[in-house]
Amino acid sequence: MRRHRAFPAGKGLGLLLMLFVQALAVPATAQAHGDTVEVVVTGQRDGHVTTEITWENDGDAVDEAVAATVNATSPDGSRSLGPWPLVRDPGTRTGWSTAEVLTPGTWKVSVDVGFPALGHGVGEISVPAVDPSPPGTRPTRTPTTPAPVRTTSAASAAPVPSAPAPVPSSPSASPAGDGEGRTVGWTVAGLAGFALVGAAAGLFVRRARARRS
Repeated sequence: MRRHRAFPAGKGLGLLLMLFVQALAVPATAQAHGDTVEVVVTGQRDGHVTTEITWENDGDAVDEAVAATVNATSPDGSRSLGPWPLVRDPGTRTGWSTAEVLTPGTWKVSVDVGFPALGHGVGEISVPAVDPSPPGTRPTRTPTTPAPVRTTSAASAAPVPSAPAPVPSSPSASPAGDGEGRTVGWTVAGLAGFALVGAAAGLFVRRARARRS
């Protein structure tokens, strides 16, 4: 049983004109697969809307370039994004996605294909909020140990006067006044001794002369 997908109304004049021009240029290979394509909204990848597009009649991949527009609206209709084109996913034959990125949240996505054949698909996807710093790359804070606080008491903080250096003492050293007194004493005693000796010598000489006379 052939299923026909109704093309949604309310599209802009520019989109209708694009679909009309592209429909006139449908190659013969597309006519061999049928006149419609099946569009399945598979979800999202890092915010990019992902889809699978095949020929509806036989499920073959679409080898030609696909002209499609993607529109996204929030469930309450307060936000809308698009229309965005679809680009082929590298390395696949049936995967198509948007180059633009949806913001985090829940979105109702509609995809309308105009070339190489008509097709329509809808789906609801949720885009989670992504942490800009993946686990393992976040800087870790190393706990720091506070520097020890050095406390000093008033007694230990006050400078301690150093003891004066001892003056070397000599056993024979004596006060200066005592030495001078002794020197003067010996000088006087010496003079008195010489005077006594001189007087005795004079007395002896006089007695000797007296005896001779």
